Amino acid sequence: MRMISEKDFEKNEEDRRKAVDTLLKLSKQKHDPDAWRRLKEILYPSRKLDVDVIIDDTTLREGLQMAGLTTPAPEDLAEIGRLLYEIGVERIEVMTYTPTDKDAIRMMIDNGLGGMLAGWSRAAKQDIDEILKLDLKQIGISHPVSYYHFAKWPDEHVCNLVSRVVETVEYAVDHGLKVFVHGEDSTRADWDFERKFVNAIAEAGAEVYRICDTVGVGCSLQDHPLPNGIPAKIRSIKKETKIKSLEIHAHDDLGNAVENTMAAIRTASGLYEKFYVSTTFLGIGERSGNAETEKIILNLYIHHGLYKWNLSLLRETANFIATALNYHLPTNKAIVGDSAFAHESGIHLQGIRIAPAIYEVFPPELVGQTRKIIIGRRTGKHGIVLKLRELVNQDVDEDDPRLKKLVELVRSSLLQVDRKYYLTEEEFKKLASEAGFRV
Repeated sequence: MRMISEKDFEKNEEDRRKAVDTLLKLSKQKHDPDAWRRLKEILYPSRKLDVDVIIDDTTLREGLQMAGLTTPAPEDLAEIGRLLYEIGVERIEVMTYTPTDKDAIRMMIDNGLGGMLAGWSRAAKQDIDEILKLDLKQIGISHPVSYYHFAKWPDEHVCNLVSRVVETVEYAVDHGLKVFVHGEDSTRADWDFERKFVNAIAEAGAEVYRICDTVGVGCSLQDHPLPNGIPAKIRSIKKETKIKSLEIHAHDDLGNAVENTMAAIRTASGLYEKFYVSTTFLGIGERSGNAETEKIILNLYIHHGLYKWNLSLLRETANFIATALNYHLPTNKAIVGDSAFAHESGIHLQGIRIAPAIYEVFPPELVGQTRKIIIGRRTGKHGIVLKLRELVNQDVDEDDPRLKKLVELVRSSLLQVDRKYYLTEEEFKKLASEAGFRV
């Protein structure tokens, strides 16, 4: 066996000591915003974007279309709108068809959100009229751009379909609305047709074209060709059309909605002044849903140093939406799930005790979460010490005889043959009390 010399690793050892020293100074058990910001820039150096990323949350439109959800009361819809506004979402897309939709919109307007609300519409003047009655200032007109969707109108010439959209755009613009046009099924569209379509709606006065990856087939690779290649689509639209701004609306049928959305943002950097991102909270939406608002915001914060959103409300918003819509929030949902900052296994708990950043990508408090220490069969002394610290709000000496007794009591309880679950809070408190701790 070849001998490994310490001399070969002298520089690495020096770097290791510096890195560990920095980690121990800045990664704290109790959240310190200044220390975290310094640590973040060391762990995740930001790559600045040359584009203004605008979150266009469509939870109150696309999200509500998810099959099986409860129809919330107007007050709940308005509260979701308020939470999105408090987070700093710049645009909120809403449904306008039912009395519940309309009541919620009126409440949000009364609460000062009117300027950021955008009605969703078909390419039909009667839809525009309904949106105008609600005193909305923005509209998204949706229409397919792939031939496959034109099977809905088998006898209609494509020229007539384009003309219908153009007339609707002109009608909306003439009535003072800021117009987005949603190109449904863009990632399966013939490029020659889509190019003509985008230029036609731009000439009619539309300001933003939404690339809709309707069935989630888009590809994030920079060299993937049209029509599936999303970066290629963005570059082609910039080069060959007159539309002022773009938006991405990615579905998650193949699990790539967040990846495709981030690829779109990065491709737009340097090409466009503004780039809109259509997302839903928790990723709720048709079929497998969409790119999650919270994930896109966190990716932009971590990797690109965007600080313009209030991250502390993400957990609260997730819980409210899940409750209002009777949606089962997966326990392992990134960022906002119950187990996103829960730790049970011994090796993880050892790391958390030394420095939370060893196993936590960011402090839970940043997004309104709390760290959870779970005492189960895989938990050792490190976890029990952390749990005690959580309960008694003070450090416990590892040589404390009470701790030794508590470790024995915990292991005895968990190793019962018929025991399948971790200790509840009350069970752990009882054992800690038996060991002599005042909890």
